Amino acid sequence: MSDRALLIDDDTRLAEMVADYLGERGVDVTCRFDAGAGLAALAAGDFDVVLLDVMLPDLDGFEVCRRIRAERDVPIVMLTARGDDTDRIVGLELGADDYLPKPFNPRELLARLRAVLRRSRTAPTLTSRRVLRFGRLEIDRGARVVRLGGEERRLTAHQFELLDVLAQHAGEVMTRDQLMRAVRAQPLEAFDRSIDVHVSRIRAAIEDDPADPRRIVTVRGVGYVFTLQPAPGER
Repeated sequence: MSDRALLIDDDTRLAEMVADYLGERGVDVTCRFDAGAGLAALAAGDFDVVLLDVMLPDLDGFEVCRRIRAERDVPIVMLTARGDDTDRIVGLELGADDYLPKPFNPRELLARLRAVLRRSRTAPTLTSRRVLRFGRLEIDRGARVVRLGGEERRLTAHQFELLDVLAQHAGEVMTRDQLMRAVRAQPLEAFDRSIDVHVSRIRAAIEDDPADPRRIVTVRGVGYVFTLQPAPGER
């Protein structure tokens, strides 16, 4: 069965090229050329991934990303002609799973699309424990759900994978490159801060005070450590 992708991009020539290329490789692409039509298609259909342009004629892609993420956990790959790091960080903070600047190689788009789909579907088989518990924090690897004191906390597929890796290595300092390789199977590019952005979003979901985290602690100049014993009263 083919994967189903929703492409929201007002560049009709690019959309046609992407649809043809991905279609020949097992991805059924539905194209919409503005935010309103794209959101309507997503509400009416069942898609495995959304390819979302930042520059749209009615709403910008960041707002579209925010609206999608508020309703569902479908993977989102953002596309943009603007290669500004700030744009990429904003997209990731809003819940995008990946970010690809234009012009891009269609093979790279396909590789990134498959990577986010793998992350969203990966079964929790890395350890025998299906549920990891740390005080009030519960990571249900079977359901791919994070709960805090029994209350579900929303994370993207990429953020869940990152938290899962950190939790499996609780007490062990992990470098950003190790984390990137674990969740994306590729090394960290120079100045790539996407790991930091995702950690910030995870902290917002599971920490009492994200500005003073006690569960996921930064090791300056190295990476992060998931602590086994946070301070009393902390998560």
